[in-house]
Amino acid sequence: MKDMISKYCVAFIGAATASEAEAQKATPERPNVVFILADDMGYGDLSCFGSKYVKTPNIDRLSQTGTTFTQCYAGSGISSPSRCSLMTGKHTGNTRIRDNQCPVGGIQGIKINEKGDTTYIRRTNLMPTDTTIATVLSAGGYRTCLVNKWHLDGYDPGASPNHRGFHEFYGWTISTVHSNSPYYYPYYRFVGDSLTTIQENAHDAHVRHNTDISTDDAIAFIGRNKECPFFLYLAYDAPHEPYIIDETSWYDGQKDWSMNTKRYASLITHMDRAIGRLLDYLEREGLRENTLVIFASDNGAAVQAPIKELNCNAGFHGRKGQLYEGGIRVPMIVNQPGRVPVQKLQNLIYFPDVMPTLAALTGSEQHLPQNINGMNILPLFYGQPVDTDHRMLYWEFTGKQRAARLGDWKCVTIKKNAPLELYNLKDDPEERHNLAGQYPEMVQLFDEAMRQLHQPSECWPLDGE
Repeated sequence: MKDMISKYCVAFIGAATASEAEAQKATPERPNVVFILADDMGYGDLSCFGSKYVKTPNIDRLSQTGTTFTQCYAGSGISSPSRCSLMTGKHTGNTRIRDNQCPVGGIQGIKINEKGDTTYIRRTNLMPTDTTIATVLSAGGYRTCLVNKWHLDGYDPGASPNHRGFHEFYGWTISTVHSNSPYYYPYYRFVGDSLTTIQENAHDAHVRHNTDISTDDAIAFIGRNKECPFFLYLAYDAPHEPYIIDETSWYDGQKDWSMNTKRYASLITHMDRAIGRLLDYLEREGLRENTLVIFASDNGAAVQAPIKELNCNAGFHGRKGQLYEGGIRVPMIVNQPGRVPVQKLQNLIYFPDVMPTLAALTGSEQHLPQNINGMNILPLFYGQPVDTDHRMLYWEFTGKQRAARLGDWKCVTIKKNAPLELYNLKDDPEERHNLAGQYPEMVQLFDEAMRQLHQPSECWPLDGE
């Protein structure tokens, strides 16, 4: 067993001896990192963020014993650009991937909807020249793993996470269509570059739910690498539509709920139970104090979600796919026993901040790329002040939507060529009162700043670029 552990450690440390690898073990000051990402879960879907309906005791416990950020923003209002922002430290005016699909460039591929209809679309992907969090932390001596959803490979099989900085990958890719269908009880699953099968789910059997498969993969990765510092990116599918789960016992008593609503809530509670299982494993293995756990969602709840019934987006205007608060404001919780204090912070933070923050945490700052847009917010994790509010946060769907926030103010439009709207989020967090007519000079300043924050993209060109 010791030889096996040494093999894994040496694989990422290089020519280190087993004793040198042992010296690289995680500590409370330089901990392991587990970043857990929900998929299309709204700001109001957690009990600790105000949900009156959805049961999330394990995530609540992370909040109750750690730091909760109430003004965290995703990288975008939809999956691929949000995850690209997270992985690269760049906002969507500067990232490689700025929407799920691109109008030009990229690679053409097939998209199959839940009815089985086929359409041809274009997607782009992260390139070998793009530096990811995994690239940075691997260079800093961490063993890195992505479990489940990547969504940054487009239709390029060579752009999977194990070719973009991650040592290990267990999950599905866009480029291999049948590896992500059926969504929640999969038969096919990648282990690195090898497409494997989940025999229990053969012939469309509903035996092993993908949330459980992913948690098993995550725990196995930790078990193999617990003598080395590790970075685990656990990207669940839940509660992304279609809402497929056979276990709904938590909510079967809700007679006035539709099955869609019960399944949506069950996907979240089932994920919460899986997170509890992972946390229990860390505790049993004596790793909890040496492990920083972060939980977030990639964007707000989707139009298919029971937004009105469950108040999924906490009353915020908008939803997934839009740059209103309901599309981009997300929960974020940071927890490490004995290190991260119990606190609720209103600092303005967003996904581009994760890369420089984890680089600082792991001593990997020298490996950061140039031209990132995030800032190091690590002191906030440990109760120290950082001024995050006197900078402009920026988002765009090139040529269609754009938004920026500076302090209490937000400027946004979600329609092509539509006038910019202006909101004071301190007084009007639900974006109900457009103040653009009262403060035209402020709108003009936002407009000019946003134009400067947009960098040209070959896959999302604007007219005249």
